[in-house]
Amino acid sequence: MAGLSLQCGDCGVLLKSVEEAQQHAELTSHSNFSESTEAVLNLVCTACGKPCRSKTESDLHTKRTGHTEFADKTLEAAKPISLEAPKVDAEAEDGGDASASKSEEMVVPEVNKNILEELEAMGFPTAQATRALFYSGNSSLEAAVNWVVEHENDPEIDQMPLVPKDTKVEAPKPSLTPEQLKAKQQELRERARKKKEEEEKITEREREKERIRIGKELLEAKRIEEENERKRILALRKAEKEEEKRAREKIRQKLEEDKAERRRRLGLPPEDPSTAKPPAPVVEEKKLSLPVRPASKAEQMRECLRSLKSNHKEDDAKVKRAFQTLLTYVGNVVKSPDEEKFRKIRLSNQTFQDRVGALRGGIEFLELCGFEKIEGGEFLFLPRNKVDRAVLNSAGSELDSAIKNPFFGVL
Repeated sequence: MAGLSLQCGDCGVLLKSVEEAQQHAELTSHSNFSESTEAVLNLVCTACGKPCRSKTESDLHTKRTGHTEFADKTLEAAKPISLEAPKVDAEAEDGGDASASKSEEMVVPEVNKNILEELEAMGFPTAQATRALFYSGNSSLEAAVNWVVEHENDPEIDQMPLVPKDTKVEAPKPSLTPEQLKAKQQELRERARKKKEEEEKITEREREKERIRIGKELLEAKRIEEENERKRILALRKAEKEEEKRAREKIRQKLEEDKAERRRRLGLPPEDPSTAKPPAPVVEEKKLSLPVRPASKAEQMRECLRSLKSNHKEDDAKVKRAFQTLLTYVGNVVKSPDEEKFRKIRLSNQTFQDRVGALRGGIEFLELCGFEKIEGGEFLFLPRNKVDRAVLNSAGSELDSAIKNPFFGVL
Protein backbone atom coordinates (compact mmCIF):
# COMPACT_ATOMS: atom_id res chain seq x y z
CA MET A 1 0.00 0.00 0.00
CA ALA A 2 1.31 3.46 -0.94
CA GLY A 3 2.38 5.79 1.84
CA LEU A 4 -0.16 8.39 2.87
CA SER A 5 2.02 10.45 5.24
CA LEU A 6 5.45 10.95 6.74
CA GLN A 7 5.93 10.09 10.41
CA CYS A 8 8.57 11.73 12.61
CA GLY A 9 10.45 8.98 14.40
CA ASP A 10 11.39 11.32 17.24
CA CYS A 11 7.96 12.68 18.26
CA GLY A 12 5.52 10.50 16.25
CA VAL A 13 3.71 13.40 14.51
CA LEU A 14 2.19 12.69 11.07
CA LEU A 15 2.96 15.12 8.20
CA LYS A 16 1.13 15.51 4.89
CA SER A 17 4.08 16.28 2.61
CA VAL A 18 7.83 16.54 2.26
CA GLU A 19 7.55 20.33 2.66
CA GLU A 20 5.87 19.93 6.07
CA ALA A 21 8.57 17.43 7.08
CA GLN A 22 11.26 19.94 6.14
CA GLN A 23 9.55 22.70 8.12
CA HIS A 24 9.14 20.35 11.10
CA ALA A 25 12.84 19.46 10.92
CA GLU A 26 13.85 23.14 10.86
CA LEU A 27 11.71 23.94 13.91
CA THR A 28 12.47 20.88 16.04
CA SER A 29 15.84 19.63 14.69
CA HIS A 30 14.23 16.19 14.24
CA SER A 31 15.70 14.24 11.32
CA ASN A 32 14.28 10.73 11.60
CA PHE A 33 11.34 10.48 9.14
CA SER A 34 9.72 7.43 7.58
CA GLU A 35 6.87 6.77 5.19
CA SER A 36 3.59 5.72 6.87
CA THR A 37 0.38 4.16 5.55
CA GLU A 38 -1.61 6.04 8.21
CA ALA A 39 -3.25 9.18 6.83
CA VAL A 40 -3.19 12.50 8.71
CA LEU A 41 -6.57 12.92 10.44
CA ASN A 42 -9.07 15.30 8.88
CA LEU A 43 -11.74 15.85 11.53
CA VAL A 44 -14.15 18.61 10.43
CA CYS A 45 -16.31 20.33 13.06
CA THR A 46 -19.96 20.00 11.98
CA ALA A 47 -20.85 23.24 13.76
CA CYS A 48 -18.27 25.68 12.35
CA GLY A 49 -16.41 23.65 9.69
CA LYS A 50 -12.96 23.93 11.32
CA PRO A 51 -10.63 21.08 10.31
CA CYS A 52 -8.57 19.35 13.02
CA ARG A 53 -5.52 17.21 12.24
CA SER A 54 -5.42 15.24 15.50
CA LYS A 55 -7.55 14.08 18.43
CA THR A 56 -5.69 16.51 20.69
CA GLU A 57 -6.55 19.39 18.37
CA SER A 58 -10.24 18.38 18.24
CA ASP A 59 -10.36 18.10 22.06
CA LEU A 60 -8.85 21.59 22.36
CA HIS A 61 -11.39 22.95 19.89
CA THR A 62 -14.20 21.36 21.91
CA LYS A 63 -12.84 22.90 25.11
CA ARG A 64 -12.70 26.39 23.57
CA THR A 65 -16.00 26.38 21.64
CA GLY A 66 -18.14 23.65 23.17
CA HIS A 67 -18.53 21.95 19.75
CA THR A 68 -18.47 18.18 20.14
CA GLU A 69 -19.55 16.78 16.78
CA PHE A 70 -16.83 16.10 14.18
CA ALA A 71 -17.07 14.47 10.73
CA ASP A 72 -14.14 12.17 9.90
CA LYS A 73 -13.13 13.02 6.32
CA THR A 74 -9.68 11.48 6.55
CA LEU A 75 -10.27 8.85 3.88
CA GLU A 76 -11.88 11.36 1.51
CA ALA A 77 -8.81 13.61 1.49
CA ALA A 78 -6.18 10.86 1.77
CA LYS A 79 -3.91 10.39 -1.25
CA PRO A 80 -0.47 8.87 -1.78
CA ILE A 81 2.31 11.16 -0.65
CA SER A 82 4.98 12.33 -3.08
CA LEU A 83 8.49 11.76 -1.81
CA GLU A 84 10.12 14.00 -4.43
CA ALA A 85 11.81 17.12 -3.11
CA PRO A 86 10.32 20.42 -4.31
CA LYS A 87 11.91 21.66 -7.55
CA VAL A 88 14.26 24.59 -7.37
CA ASP A 89 13.17 27.75 -9.17
CA ALA A 90 14.30 27.66 -12.82
CA GLU A 91 15.71 31.13 -12.54
CA ALA A 92 17.97 30.07 -9.68
CA GLU A 93 19.17 27.02 -11.68
CA ASP A 94 20.06 29.20 -14.61
CA GLY A 95 22.19 31.39 -12.37
CA GLY A 96 19.84 34.36 -12.29
CA ASP A 97 20.24 37.33 -10.09
CA ALA A 98 21.32 35.88 -6.70
CA SER A 99 20.15 38.89 -4.74
CA ALA A 100 16.66 38.75 -6.33
CA SER A 101 16.33 34.99 -5.53
CA LYS A 102 17.52 35.61 -2.02
CA SER A 103 15.00 38.40 -1.45
CA GLU A 104 12.14 36.19 -2.63
CA GLU A 105 13.15 33.15 -0.56
CA MET A 106 10.37 32.32 1.97
CA VAL A 107 11.22 30.73 5.31
CA VAL A 108 9.51 29.90 8.58
CA PRO A 109 9.86 32.87 10.91
CA GLU A 110 12.00 32.61 14.02
CA VAL A 111 9.88 32.49 17.20
CA ASN A 112 10.54 32.08 20.91
CA LYS A 113 11.31 28.36 21.29
CA ASN A 114 10.46 28.29 25.00
CA ILE A 115 6.97 29.69 24.41
CA LEU A 116 6.59 27.39 21.38
CA GLU A 117 7.33 24.35 23.55
CA GLU A 118 4.79 25.51 26.13
CA LEU A 119 2.13 25.88 23.43
CA GLU A 120 2.89 22.42 22.06
CA ALA A 121 2.68 20.99 25.58
CA MET A 122 -0.78 22.56 25.85
CA GLY A 123 -1.85 20.61 22.73
CA PHE A 124 -1.49 23.24 20.01
CA PRO A 125 -0.07 21.94 16.68
CA THR A 126 3.38 23.24 15.75
CA ALA A 127 2.15 25.18 12.72
CA GLN A 128 -0.70 26.78 14.66
CA ALA A 129 1.55 27.70 17.61
CA THR A 130 4.19 29.19 15.28
CA ARG A 131 1.58 31.26 13.44
CA ALA A 132 0.10 32.50 16.74
CA LEU A 133 3.52 33.53 18.10
CA PHE A 134 4.51 35.28 14.88
CA TYR A 135 1.32 37.30 14.45
CA SER A 136 1.00 38.12 18.20
CA GLY A 137 4.44 39.71 18.15
CA ASN A 138 6.29 36.78 19.74
CA SER A 139 5.73 38.51 23.06
CA SER A 140 4.06 36.12 25.53
CA LEU A 141 2.21 32.84 25.96
CA GLU A 142 -1.03 34.65 26.87
CA ALA A 143 -0.92 36.81 23.72
CA ALA A 144 -0.39 33.74 21.53
CA VAL A 145 -3.32 31.86 23.12
CA ASN A 146 -5.56 34.89 22.73
CA TRP A 147 -4.59 35.13 19.05
CA VAL A 148 -5.53 31.47 18.49
CA VAL A 149 -8.89 31.99 20.17
CA GLU A 150 -9.64 35.03 18.02
CA HIS A 151 -8.51 33.40 14.72
CA GLU A 152 -9.50 29.77 15.25
CA ASN A 153 -11.93 29.92 12.30
CA ASP A 154 -9.30 31.26 9.85
CA PRO A 155 -8.89 28.83 6.90
CA GLU A 156 -5.06 29.00 7.08
CA ILE A 157 -4.86 28.61 10.89
CA ASP A 158 -3.15 25.21 10.54
CA GLN A 159 -0.65 26.25 7.87
CA MET A 160 2.94 27.03 8.75
CA PRO A 161 3.58 30.79 8.22
CA LEU A 162 6.20 31.74 5.63
CA VAL A 163 7.96 35.11 5.48
CA PRO A 164 10.87 36.53 3.51
CA LYS A 165 14.17 35.30 4.89
CA ASP A 166 15.32 38.68 6.19
CA THR A 167 12.05 39.52 7.96
CA LYS A 168 12.49 40.23 11.65
CA VAL A 169 9.79 39.69 14.23
CA GLU A 170 9.18 42.81 16.24
CA ALA A 171 7.01 43.09 19.28
CA PRO A 172 3.93 45.30 18.75
CA LYS A 173 4.46 48.80 19.98
CA PRO A 174 1.93 50.10 22.49
CA SER A 175 -0.43 52.65 21.00
CA LEU A 176 -1.32 54.18 24.40
CA THR A 177 0.68 56.51 26.59
CA PRO A 178 1.72 55.27 30.06
CA GLU A 179 -1.01 57.41 31.63
CA GLN A 180 -3.66 56.05 29.27
CA LEU A 181 -2.42 52.50 29.79
CA LYS A 182 -2.59 52.95 33.58
CA ALA A 183 -6.10 54.39 33.33
CA LYS A 184 -7.16 51.52 31.09
CA GLN A 185 -5.79 48.97 33.54
CA GLN A 186 -7.60 50.69 36.41
CA GLU A 187 -10.82 50.64 34.39
CA LEU A 188 -10.44 46.95 33.66
CA ARG A 189 -9.75 46.18 37.34
CA GLU A 190 -12.79 48.20 38.41
CA ARG A 191 -14.94 46.45 35.84
CA ALA A 192 -13.69 43.06 37.04
CA ARG A 193 -14.37 44.03 40.67
CA LYS A 194 -17.95 45.07 39.88
CA LYS A 195 -18.52 41.91 37.89
CA LYS A 196 -17.22 39.81 40.78
CA GLU A 197 -19.46 41.65 43.28
CA GLU A 198 -22.47 41.11 41.03
CA GLU A 199 -21.67 37.42 40.70
CA GLU A 200 -21.29 37.13 44.49
CA LYS A 201 -24.69 38.81 44.98
CA ILE A 202 -26.32 36.43 42.53
CA THR A 203 -24.63 33.47 44.24
CA GLU A 204 -25.78 34.67 47.68
CA ARG A 205 -29.37 35.05 46.42
CA GLU A 206 -29.27 31.53 45.05
CA ARG A 207 -27.89 30.23 48.35
CA GLU A 208 -30.65 32.02 50.28
CA LYS A 209 -33.30 30.52 47.99
CA GLU A 210 -31.74 27.10 48.53
CA ARG A 211 -31.72 27.59 52.32
CA ILE A 212 -35.40 28.60 52.26
CA ARG A 213 -36.28 25.61 50.09
CA ILE A 214 -34.40 23.20 52.35
CA GLY A 215 -36.05 24.74 55.43
CA LYS A 216 -39.52 24.25 53.94
CA GLU A 217 -38.70 20.67 53.03
CA LEU A 218 -37.47 19.95 56.56
CA LEU A 219 -40.61 21.46 58.10
CA GLU A 220 -42.81 19.44 55.77
CA ALA A 221 -40.85 16.27 56.51
CA LYS A 222 -41.20 16.92 60.26
CA ARG A 223 -44.95 17.50 59.89
CA ILE A 224 -45.36 14.27 57.95
CA GLU A 225 -43.29 12.38 60.52
CA GLU A 226 -45.40 13.74 63.41
CA GLU A 227 -48.60 12.88 61.54
CA ASN A 228 -47.38 9.34 60.89
CA GLU A 229 -46.37 8.97 64.55
CA ARG A 230 -49.80 10.16 65.66
CA LYS A 231 -51.50 7.65 63.34
CA ARG A 232 -49.18 4.91 64.58
CA ILE A 233 -50.04 5.65 68.23
CA LEU A 234 -53.79 5.68 67.44
CA ALA A 235 -53.48 2.37 65.61
CA LEU A 236 -51.49 0.91 68.51
CA ARG A 237 -54.09 2.02 71.04
CA LYS A 238 -56.86 0.58 68.90
CA ALA A 239 -55.00 -2.72 68.60
CA GLU A 240 -54.46 -2.80 72.40
CA LYS A 241 -58.16 -2.22 73.03
CA GLU A 242 -59.10 -4.97 70.60
CA GLU A 243 -56.57 -7.31 72.21
CA GLU A 244 -57.96 -6.50 75.65
CA LYS A 245 -61.49 -7.11 74.39
CA ARG A 246 -60.52 -10.49 72.95
CA ALA A 247 -58.77 -11.44 76.22
CA ARG A 248 -61.87 -10.56 78.25
CA GLU A 249 -64.03 -12.59 75.87
CA LYS A 250 -61.73 -15.60 76.27
CA ILE A 251 -61.93 -15.29 80.07
CA ARG A 252 -65.71 -15.04 79.91
CA GLN A 253 -65.92 -18.12 77.73
CA LYS A 254 -63.57 -19.97 80.06
CA LEU A 255 -65.73 -19.07 83.07
CA GLU A 256 -68.85 -20.25 81.24
CA GLU A 257 -67.16 -23.53 80.36
CA ASP A 258 -65.99 -24.03 83.96
CA LYS A 259 -69.49 -23.28 85.23
CA ALA A 260 -71.04 -25.75 82.78
CA GLU A 261 -68.44 -28.38 83.76
CA ARG A 262 -69.28 -27.95 87.47
CA ARG A 263 -73.02 -28.33 86.78
CA ARG A 264 -72.29 -31.47 84.76
CA ARG A 265 -70.24 -32.99 87.58
CA LEU A 266 -72.98 -32.19 90.10
CA GLY A 267 -75.55 -33.82 87.82
CA LEU A 268 -77.42 -30.57 87.22
CA PRO A 269 -79.00 -29.82 83.87
CA PRO A 270 -77.29 -27.19 81.66
CA GLU A 271 -78.24 -23.65 82.52
CA ASP A 272 -80.84 -22.09 80.22
CA PRO A 273 -79.45 -18.79 78.91
CA SER A 274 -82.97 -17.32 78.85
CA THR A 275 -83.36 -17.83 82.62
CA ALA A 276 -80.08 -16.17 83.51
CA LYS A 277 -80.71 -13.13 85.63
CA PRO A 278 -79.13 -9.93 84.43
CA PRO A 279 -77.04 -8.13 86.99
CA ALA A 280 -79.18 -5.77 89.00
CA PRO A 281 -78.31 -2.14 88.48
CA VAL A 282 -78.74 -1.64 92.19
CA VAL A 283 -75.84 -3.97 92.91
CA GLU A 284 -73.70 -2.03 90.45
CA GLU A 285 -74.73 1.13 92.23
CA LYS A 286 -73.73 -0.38 95.57
CA LYS A 287 -70.38 -1.41 94.13
CA LEU A 288 -69.77 2.09 92.90
CA SER A 289 -70.72 3.51 96.26
CA LEU A 290 -68.23 1.34 98.16
CA PRO A 291 -65.14 3.19 99.36
CA VAL A 292 -62.08 2.66 97.19
CA ARG A 293 -59.34 0.81 99.05
CA PRO A 294 -55.87 2.19 98.34
CA ALA A 295 -53.68 -0.18 96.37
CA SER A 296 -51.20 -2.15 98.45
CA LYS A 297 -47.48 -2.24 97.76
CA ALA A 298 -47.81 -5.68 96.17
CA GLU A 299 -50.59 -4.47 93.85
CA GLN A 300 -48.47 -1.49 92.81
CA MET A 301 -45.56 -3.82 92.02
CA ARG A 302 -47.84 -6.17 90.08
CA GLU A 303 -49.23 -3.25 88.07
CA CYS A 304 -45.71 -1.96 87.42
CA LEU A 305 -44.61 -5.37 86.09
CA ARG A 306 -47.79 -5.66 84.01
CA SER A 307 -47.09 -2.22 82.52
CA LEU A 308 -43.46 -3.20 81.75
CA LYS A 309 -44.59 -6.30 79.87
CA SER A 310 -47.31 -4.37 78.01
CA ASN A 311 -44.85 -1.67 76.91
CA HIS A 312 -42.42 -4.28 75.53
CA LYS A 313 -44.75 -7.12 74.53
CA GLU A 314 -43.09 -7.39 71.13
CA ASP A 315 -39.97 -8.88 72.79
CA ASP A 316 -40.90 -11.54 75.39
CA ALA A 317 -37.28 -12.64 75.82
CA LYS A 318 -36.17 -9.13 76.81
CA VAL A 319 -39.10 -8.82 79.29
CA LYS A 320 -38.33 -12.20 80.89
CA ARG A 321 -34.64 -11.28 81.19
CA ALA A 322 -35.61 -8.00 82.90
CA PHE A 323 -37.83 -9.89 85.40
CA GLN A 324 -35.02 -12.33 86.19
CA THR A 325 -32.52 -9.48 86.66
CA LEU A 326 -34.88 -7.65 89.04
CA LEU A 327 -35.40 -10.90 90.97
CA THR A 328 -31.61 -11.23 91.30
CA TYR A 329 -31.27 -7.66 92.66
CA VAL A 330 -34.06 -8.24 95.20
CA GLY A 331 -32.75 -11.68 96.21
CA ASN A 332 -29.21 -10.38 96.82
CA VAL A 333 -30.49 -7.65 99.16
CA VAL A 334 -32.67 -10.15 101.11
CA LYS A 335 -29.74 -12.58 101.48
CA SER A 336 -27.11 -9.97 102.38
CA PRO A 337 -28.76 -6.73 103.54
CA ASP A 338 -25.52 -5.45 105.08
CA GLU A 339 -23.59 -5.64 101.78
CA GLU A 340 -23.68 -2.15 100.27
CA LYS A 341 -22.66 -3.41 96.83
CA PHE A 342 -26.04 -5.21 96.59
CA ARG A 343 -27.90 -2.07 97.63
CA LYS A 344 -26.21 0.35 95.19
CA ILE A 345 -26.71 0.29 91.40
CA ARG A 346 -25.00 2.60 88.88
CA LEU A 347 -27.65 3.73 86.41
CA SER A 348 -25.09 4.29 83.62
CA ASN A 349 -23.85 0.69 83.81
CA GLN A 350 -24.28 -0.79 80.32
CA THR A 351 -25.42 -4.20 81.57
CA PHE A 352 -28.03 -2.61 83.82
CA GLN A 353 -29.23 -0.40 80.94
CA ASP A 354 -29.51 -3.33 78.53
CA ARG A 355 -31.40 -5.54 80.98
CA VAL A 356 -33.51 -3.12 83.07
CA GLY A 357 -32.75 0.60 82.67
CA ALA A 358 -33.77 0.83 79.00
CA LEU A 359 -37.19 -0.78 79.70
CA ARG A 360 -39.99 1.49 80.82
CA GLY A 361 -41.05 0.39 84.31
CA GLY A 362 -37.81 -1.32 85.42
CA ILE A 363 -36.45 1.57 87.52
CA GLU A 364 -39.96 2.30 88.89
CA PHE A 365 -40.17 -1.27 90.25
CA LEU A 366 -36.86 -0.86 92.11
CA GLU A 367 -38.11 2.42 93.58
CA LEU A 368 -41.21 0.59 94.86
CA CYS A 369 -38.78 -1.83 96.59
CA GLY A 370 -37.24 1.13 98.42
CA PHE A 371 -34.37 2.18 96.15
CA GLU A 372 -33.76 5.95 95.83
CA LYS A 373 -31.82 8.02 93.29
CA ILE A 374 -28.75 9.71 94.75
CA GLU A 375 -25.76 11.78 93.62
CA GLY A 376 -27.69 13.66 90.96
CA GLY A 377 -29.48 10.59 89.68
CA GLU A 378 -26.29 8.65 88.96
CA PHE A 379 -27.03 5.77 91.39
CA LEU A 380 -30.00 3.85 92.79
CA PHE A 381 -29.40 3.23 96.50
CA LEU A 382 -31.36 1.34 99.17
CA PRO A 383 -30.39 2.64 102.66
CA ARG A 384 -29.78 -0.07 105.24
CA ASN A 385 -32.38 1.35 107.61
CA LYS A 386 -35.02 1.19 104.85
CA VAL A 387 -34.53 -2.46 103.95
CA ASP A 388 -38.02 -3.98 104.46
CA ARG A 389 -37.88 -7.75 104.13
CA ALA A 390 -41.66 -8.00 103.83
CA VAL A 391 -41.69 -5.60 100.87
CA LEU A 392 -38.72 -7.35 99.24
CA ASN A 393 -40.30 -10.81 99.75
CA SER A 394 -43.53 -9.49 98.23
CA ALA A 395 -41.51 -8.12 95.28
CA GLY A 396 -39.83 -11.52 94.85
CA SER A 397 -43.22 -13.29 94.85
CA GLU A 398 -44.61 -10.91 92.21
CA LEU A 399 -41.53 -11.36 90.03
CA ASP A 400 -41.65 -15.15 90.37
CA SER A 401 -45.31 -15.15 89.39
CA ALA A 402 -44.64 -12.87 86.43
CA ILE A 403 -41.88 -15.21 85.19
CA LYS A 404 -43.78 -18.49 85.60
CA ASN A 405 -47.31 -17.39 84.67
CA PRO A 406 -47.66 -17.44 80.85
CA PHE A 407 -50.83 -15.35 81.06
CA PHE A 408 -49.29 -12.61 83.20
CA GLY A 409 -50.01 -9.16 81.72
CA VAL A 410 -52.47 -10.52 79.13
CA LEU A 411 -55.60 -9.71 81.15
